[in-house]
Amino acid sequence: MRVKSFKITSTSEAQTKELARRLGERLQAGDVLTLEGDLGAGKTTFTKGLGEGLGVKRTISSPTFTIVKEYEGRIPLYHIDVYRLEDSEEDIGFEEYFDGEGVTVVEWAQFIQDFLPKRRLDLTIIYLDERARFIEGKTEDPHLEKICEELFL
Repeated sequence: MRVKSFKITSTSEAQTKELARRLGERLQAGDVLTLEGDLGAGKTTFTKGLGEGLGVKRTISSPTFTIVKEYEGRIPLYHIDVYRLEDSEEDIGFEEYFDGEGVTVVEWAQFIQDFLPKRRLDLTIIYLDERARFIEGKTEDPHLEKICEELFL
């Protein structure tokens, strides 16, 4: 299968959250997204918008110290931060989330590359300046590709 790439430049935090919110509205149970970007690039901001689109009412924060945070919404949101697992070979049951009833977002996914499902959307957020971010999405999944075609205009 071929990997399709989608690119957009966001010029504000509100625009980044809106893109993510619209994405969240279109996602379904079992969808997996990875989020890459330097500290402060906007991964948590993006996830907050995604949560809004999924109908999450609780405040979303980075799961840095807990590894996984679960949020109830239209469908559950599983927010996983694997930064602290960089040198770990431990399998903490990621497949249960990937194959679960919700949408899974994985920050720092390069540290668990071997556990990631093939059917996913890989998002990279690049800090351009105080407000602007370059966002690139890559997927080879037809369902996620269709969503990206609608959003990354």
